[in-house]
Order: sequence, then structure tokens, then C-alpha cells
Amino acid sequence: MSDIDIGISKDNRLKIAEGLKHLLADSYTLYLQTHNFHWNVTGSQFRVLHLMFEEHYTELAIAVDEIAERIRTLDVAAPGTYKEFERLSAIKQVEGVPSAAEMVDLLTQGHEQVVKTSRKVLKLAQAADDESTVALVSDRMRVHEKTSWMLRAMTK
Repeated sequence: MSDIDIGISKDNRLKIAEGLKHLLADSYTLYLQTHNFHWNVTGSQFRVLHLMFEEHYTELAIAVDEIAERIRTLDVAAPGTYKEFERLSAIKQVEGVPSAAEMVDLLTQGHEQVVKTSRKVLKLAQAADDESTVALVSDRMRVHEKTSWMLRAMTK
């Protein structure tokens, strides 16, 4: 197999991949949290939240694969264990089963955290002229900004 030569220096590829690892960990942690809440939500908004959470975790399942594949495209190993994700993620795990309202608040915060992590990776990718990562991260930001807006709207 030949060495990678895609017009991005090794140093920049490593920096971008490191940022993407954090984005992957945040996204995977949010996926697990959303799936957990889908299974365990109760209350008067059960049906609405149950279905909404399913839409969210389904979208996140596709996203984590795309992020991991971008890391691999940069010729870096993608993290894939709970231990690595816990170390890399800025989203903390939730103990027990929160109320439906708390679930919405926690997921809003989680989506907002993914946006903040994305912004950091975006700067690295822009500085390295890595348009493929820029496009991926921009798309992720748009999804998470919209999702956090929709979740916040439920609490008003």
C-alpha cells in the first residue's frame, strides 16, 4: 500500500483527525444517550418524544460512521471503544433515568456541545485547506444547531 498523498500535510492530518476523534466521541455519546432516552421516556409527551428521539439516534448512527470514515481517510485509526469515547467526549454520561423534561434539556445541551466541538474542528480543517472535512463538519453543525433549536422550542 502506498503512502497517503491527498494534499494535506501529515501534521495537519493528525491535528484534524484528533479533532474529529472528539467529534466522533461526542456524537457517539449523544447517540447512546438519545437511544437510552428513547427506550426510557415516560409521561404525557411519551409518543412525541419517543418518535423524535428515534429520528435523532437514527441520524446520529449514520453520522458516527461518516465521521469515523473521515478519520480513516486521513490515515488515522478511529476510536471505537466506550473507554476511548468517555475520555474524548465533552458530553458526560447520565446516571439513572431523568424525567422527560430533563431528557430534553440534556439532549439540547448535548447537541449544543457537538456544535461547539464542530467549530473547533472546522477551524483546523479550514486552516489546512481540507474542504472534505469542512463540508462534513459544516453539515454536522447545521443538523445539531437545528436539532437543539427544536428541542429548546419544546420547553417554551
